[in-house]
Amino acid sequence: MTKKKDIEVLRVTHLRGPNIWTYRPVIEAWLDIGALEDSPSNALPGLYERLTALLPNLLEHRCGVGERGGFLERLREGTYAGHILEHVVLELQNLAGMKTGFGKTRQVAEGSGIYKMAFRTRQEQVGRAALAAGRDLLMACIEDRPYDLAATVATLTDMVDSLCLGPSTGNIVDAATERKIPFIRLTDGNLVQLGHGARQRRIWTAETEQTSAIAEGIASDKDLTKTLLASCGVPVPEGELVTSAEAAWEAAKDIGLPVVVKPYDGNHGRGVSLNLMTQPDVEKAYHLAARKGGSKSVIVERFIAGNEHRLLVVGKRLIAAAAGEALWVTGDGTSNINALVDSQINTDPRRGTTEESPLNVICADVGAEVILELERQGMTALSVPAAGQQVLIQTNGNVAFDVTDQVHPSVAAMATLAARVVGLDIAGIDLVAADIGRPLEEQGGAVIEVNASPGLLAHLKPASGKPRNVGAAIVDHLFSVTETGRMPIVGIAGGHGSTMAARLIAWLLQIGGQKVGLTCQDGLFVNGRLLPKDGFSDWETGERLLLNKNVDAAVFESSARMILTEGLAYDKCAVGVVMSATSEEQLGEFYIDSPERLFGVLRTQVDVILPDGAAVLNAADAQVVEMADLCDGEVIFYGVDEQLAALAAHRAQGKRAVFQRADRIVLATGMDETATLPLSPLVPPEAVLAAIAAAWALDLTPDLIGAGLRTYDAHAQKQQH
Repeated sequence: MTKKKDIEVLRVTHLRGPNIWTYRPVIEAWLDIGALEDSPSNALPGLYERLTALLPNLLEHRCGVGERGGFLERLREGTYAGHILEHVVLELQNLAGMKTGFGKTRQVAEGSGIYKMAFRTRQEQVGRAALAAGRDLLMACIEDRPYDLAATVATLTDMVDSLCLGPSTGNIVDAATERKIPFIRLTDGNLVQLGHGARQRRIWTAETEQTSAIAEGIASDKDLTKTLLASCGVPVPEGELVTSAEAAWEAAKDIGLPVVVKPYDGNHGRGVSLNLMTQPDVEKAYHLAARKGGSKSVIVERFIAGNEHRLLVVGKRLIAAAAGEALWVTGDGTSNINALVDSQINTDPRRGTTEESPLNVICADVGAEVILELERQGMTALSVPAAGQQVLIQTNGNVAFDVTDQVHPSVAAMATLAARVVGLDIAGIDLVAADIGRPLEEQGGAVIEVNASPGLLAHLKPASGKPRNVGAAIVDHLFSVTETGRMPIVGIAGGHGSTMAARLIAWLLQIGGQKVGLTCQDGLFVNGRLLPKDGFSDWETGERLLLNKNVDAAVFESSARMILTEGLAYDKCAVGVVMSATSEEQLGEFYIDSPERLFGVLRTQVDVILPDGAAVLNAADAQVVEMADLCDGEVIFYGVDEQLAALAAHRAQGKRAVFQRADRIVLATGMDETATLPLSPLVPPEAVLAAIAAAWALDLTPDLIGAGLRTYDAHAQKQQH
């Protein structure tokens, strides 16, 4: 039967950790390109023109050429459908707002038409959808059929918006990544763990695990917040708590007009009405605030002339400041307020309905605050102002104009004081001032609110001014300069004693005083206690150790099959051990059918070693020895025979090695023998040597290692009886 010119997706796997392709999660797809194996891109008339017309940004793809336009060069010269699909899928994700760049495609066997394609994705569902859409788009271009790119991008964009981290959380995660701090997303929302085990910190957008629940409660109680601030010398407007519209007007008269009416426990400016002068306005504002706040309790306070500002405090420092502006429209004598808002305000490209837009779209006939403001001026959204007449739509709407560099030092000090008084480690301080560059007391300015979990977007993407990297400030607040959030991780691969070596390493670390997690073929353990797996995959089982705040260090045994089907459970390790370059597993289904291909799998364990970490390698296995050149950190060879060529050459270079001599184990740095230890009679020599080398790499002393070996022997003998 003649094969069709088509692309069939045979298998799709989400590799959630470091894998044979790269350090980061990817989707691996197995493709059968059928008769397209005989038709590279330069043999498909019009493909280049149709594809580049649909996706002009393919020009930015460097591909293997390494420079802008590299992929298009390959496309002109002739490349195969699997490789083209890789770039189409990456570009679709980019167009949807989920930036990715890594991809690789390899044929499994010459002339087979079967390819493995891997591409980076930040969210599995989006990646799978992009793969399906990319296949349809490419086939449409090959067959010269129309394709609705706009609809595809809209669908993928909606998925990105609903499934990926929000921009504020994403900025914090990106800042952590920049500092090499690992992260784990804990929910489908914005709850994220930075770091591993006992060294982790957790964030929920602009809240951290250091954010006090008491402080959040105080911040939500606006009346209590004002009382505490005033007691500490922070200027606040005079105000009164009321529970009826009539009481609101009485309070307004006592305080003095104009006044502000706002919810007792509101946030983000919802239900706030400003500059109220009459009884009807105050009473309507009361009902709005009660509805928005969900409570009869409403605050009436003195109106302060000036612009609203939002100051972001992280720890004890002012990080960013943004100002608001009043929104007006000018009548033309024929258009109603709705039309004027759409033509004069909403046409601003900075306005939108998603978090990506620094300014909001204004709906004059929907937004309660706008409706109330218009009513105060005797208008509705359908009113037609006279030509030249100015109509106020929103007072101090959209606090999104960066003024960080203009803040007076005394104002910054007042903002940080307000955050400390409430007890928040991250706070949004709302204040009103005519000039943020002058002290508040000089101009009658005041702090009007202190907000927990403040929005960050106004500082990340201001409508004007300099964007502020608030995520970096939050990460620096959580982790000192010397902290990475990483606990010591030992990864072991290669079979032939790896389970025994993993258990012995965990024991040595435990004897050293650490609470140790271990996942190996024997099960999942924390400090020697066996935990139930409960149906978790090997990857998920390993991740449980990274999530456990009770774990100081962890040991992972990873099989070649796990690397191929899930990836490693951790991103980097302090020590990587490879005991052999062979496997007892049957891996033919993955097209791993030669020592060279197995080498490509097991080298993953060496690829993830930190620059200040170490590879522990078996000097008796020639292929394992070759992995030494792939290590970014130190290499420690071990071997039963001290005359092994690789081991001897290593020592001649002054490097560390562990080897057996008669019934003793020698730890040597170059030609200097640092220590000798007794050989355990209960553990295979290769496993003992690998474990000792790993423990030594983690700076356990020879004396402590020796004590651990003796106690492990006693423990093993007890288990045998």
